[in-house]
Parts: sequence; structure tokens; C-alpha cells
Amino acid sequence: MTAPDDPAPLDETFECAFQFQPGWIDLTLHQGTKAEAKALATEVVNQLNPLGLEIEKSAVFDDMVERAMDLNDDVPTLAAAYYSEAGEALANLTVDSYGDEGVSRPDSAEVIPLLLQWGNAEVAGEPQITHVKLAAGPAVRIQAMLKVKRMLGFGRKMTEFIKYAVFPPGMESLIVVSVTWEKIALTEQITVLADDALETMRITPLSAGGVSTSADGGTP
Repeated sequence: MTAPDDPAPLDETFECAFQFQPGWIDLTLHQGTKAEAKALATEVVNQLNPLGLEIEKSAVFDDMVERAMDLNDDVPTLAAAYYSEAGEALANLTVDSYGDEGVSRPDSAEVIPLLLQWGNAEVAGEPQITHVKLAAGPAVRIQAMLKVKRMLGFGRKMTEFIKYAVFPPGMESLIVVSVTWEKIALTEQITVLADDALETMRITPLSAGGVSTSADGGTP
């Protein structure tokens, strides 16, 4: 239950769009239902090249449905995953927005410890932190390894992530893009894929009527 003095969530609508390279699949669910996830997976799997697949189409379908449901569990602005030509999912991507009414969004220094917080994992080693300029606005980029708790709390598994905290001009919201993957041997490839995708991200603020408004850095 929300305490009476808790600030209300920031009511700021916007459109988020990427020009994804082949392999990235938009898994955003608008109703969040399994039926919607199955319909999306059916459409995608029917377009796959069966000659390139190294696993059964049914396995790709099942993975895509489960992944879409998992990625949309917290109702992100956008969810996507990268699949190899062989049909294997290699990376997850989510876009979320954060902000409260009457509360200033954190600046680039304040946001760093927030980006390093994970509910079911802890950062391993020294994170790589850089400040970059994207078409969507200035951003803080963090890349690091994670020790993720396994089911039932027994043991840990290693994974890797990139997080971008984006500060779109003309908006109060903080936009956070998270990319995670488990195959550390593919880190170089996935890093390039993630960074290339972020270069194409566009954030367009919308008015109350759903009409786009101009914002420096939010359009090509």
C-alpha cells in the first residue's frame, strides 16, 4: 500500500523506437497475456529460415513465448531479444522509465549507484562506466559482470550486462535501457549489437492527446 506522503508516479508519455538490426525481435506485449505472446511468436517463427535453424521451430516458439512473458513481467516500455540465425536467444533488452511527480531525476553522478543495483544479483569486479551522447540524449553507460542468484537461492551463475541511463532533453523521466546475456564468450559481439541498437534509439515525448512534441535529441 502506498504511503500518503509518497509522491505520485510521473505521468509523462513518450514513444520509444529503435532501428534494430536483423536478429533483434520486438517482444513488447501490450496486454501482457500468453495468448498475445503466442501470437507474436507464431508470426516471427513462421518467418524464420528453416535451413538456418539448428533447433526445432517448436523450441524457438516455446522460448520466445516464455521470454516475452518474462521480459514483460514488470511492464517495460519496450522489450526485445536477439536471436541468432540458428534460433538461439543470445541477449535480452528492456526499456523502462522512472520518475516521480515533484522529484528531480538523478543527475549523471547520482544515477551510477542506482544502475548497479540488482534485486537478485550483485556486480562482480570493476564496472566500466562511460558518458556518451546518443540521439535520444546524453547518457551514462555501465557494463559489468553479475553474479546472479539461482533458483531457491543455491549457488550463483555469471552473466553480463550493459545499462544505459538516458536523459532525454525536454523530459523529466529517466530512461533506462538494460541488455543482459549469459554467453560471456559472445560479449564482444553482443556489446557491438547493443551499442549499435542504442545509437538508433529515438525518444519522442507525447502530449496528453498522444501527439508528439519536439525535443532536442529525441528525433533524427
